[in-house]
Amino acid sequence: MKLVRISAALTTLALVLGVTFAQTQTPAINVAGEWTGVWSSYNPAQGQTPPKEQCKRLDCKVVNNNGVWEATFEGDCGRPYKYTIKMEGRQVGKVVMFKGTTDLGAQDGGVYDWIGRANEKEFVGFYTSAYYTGVFSLEKAKK
Repeated sequence: MKLVRISAALTTLALVLGVTFAQTQTPAINVAGEWTGVWSSYNPAQGQTPPKEQCKRLDCKVVNNNGVWEATFEGDCGRPYKYTIKMEGRQVGKVVMFKGTTDLGAQDGGVYDWIGRANEKEFVGFYTSAYYTGVFSLEKAKK
């Protein structure tokens, strides 16, 4: 019985030290701010065909509202567009992993699902809808 108590105490101590060590080793990263880059779409059934660049420029502003990342994408692709998308994000090591679903309306392809990751310099993602599949790649805007 005494051995069980000692084992439980050592396990608890190891867990506390592990959590403390993990918290000190991975400081919070800041992905908020201005981003710029490109997005493109492709047909997964034609994997050999390179993605078509849809628009030469994509601007994005990312803010964190109480743990929920919010991104506003803006650009011009035949016509101006501006979308605000709520992303569920969580920090894993030195990146924020995110996912989300949003309806951009019938004119812009309907409901989209996407996943991706961001660190303090790079913000990349993959999106898909009933009609489109693609990627976007952004870098922190230079001040």
